[in-house]
Amino acid sequence: MNILGLVLFALVFGVALRKLGAEGEELIRFFNAFNEATMVLVSWIMWYVPLGIMFLVGSKIVEMDDVVLLVTSLGKYIFASILGHVIHGCLILPLIYFGLTRRNPYTFLAGLITPFTTAFATCSSSATLPSMMKCVEENNGVDKRISRFILPIGATVNMDGAAIFQCVAAVFIAQLNNHVLNAGQIFTILVTATASSVGAAGIPAGGIITIAIILEAIGLPTNDLSLMLAVDWIVDRTTTVVNVEGDALGAGILHHFNEVEQRKRRLEQEEARGEQELAEVKVEAVANVQAEEETSPLVTHRPALAADTSCDNLLDTEGMESVL
Repeated sequence: MNILGLVLFALVFGVALRKLGAEGEELIRFFNAFNEATMVLVSWIMWYVPLGIMFLVGSKIVEMDDVVLLVTSLGKYIFASILGHVIHGCLILPLIYFGLTRRNPYTFLAGLITPFTTAFATCSSSATLPSMMKCVEENNGVDKRISRFILPIGATVNMDGAAIFQCVAAVFIAQLNNHVLNAGQIFTILVTATASSVGAAGIPAGGIITIAIILEAIGLPTNDLSLMLAVDWIVDRTTTVVNVEGDALGAGILHHFNEVEQRKRRLEQEEARGEQELAEVKVEAVANVQAEEETSPLVTHRPALAADTSCDNLLDTEGMESVL
């Protein structure tokens, strides 16, 4: 089953329906109603999911020749996923923040303890969004216009934690089936995990479904996803924490750039104002000089005459003023 092809077809088909205008509204309403009915069915099925997962995992355990090997492999998968999240969340993301802002990232993250706790407890980026907005604005001073624009988008698009665990899950399933991955398949996993994590829902176990896209892309069976469901409640907690951390740091970086730009504009305005005031002072100075040089129209200046020893000539050479 070509899931990527179905996703691409759905995108193109949706754009085509929008282009139809009023004629496509009826079909759009049909698909919206179909989607709502599907959500109701899923809510009913969720009540029986724990029982279904128990039987799925039980069947996998029965099929395995070495149960200890399966448990050990799951433990390694959990450890690798959590280790990847720790490295990405504690080193990579803070380094990116420091490199772009030249500020201490851990001081910024210290003000986000509450949303991190909420993310770890709920495994939902959407549920963490209100507390994240509050802490980012109040504790770290991020502009509301930035936080309320970046964080909702990041809660649905920025899923770097999900991309990490999806890559690890794909490699785990390949090793579980004794399938050796070549360089092309590894590159396909990286690209597909990055693309599919963008569309992952910000709800618990939202990234499990998108793993099927990765497995289909590299030709692996999707039957082993039940093993992921059995341990996803552990991995999904650190996944959600890394997701919301990336959203918060992105808002902080954009806020820093906004401050720098505003500071530049303020300096330019002050320089322009100073140049304008200086020009006004020069104009006033020129006007005062001209005013001092001007005299009454009743007063004239006689031209200077040649030097003479007489007193009258001396007075004339000094250019005495006479009244007309």
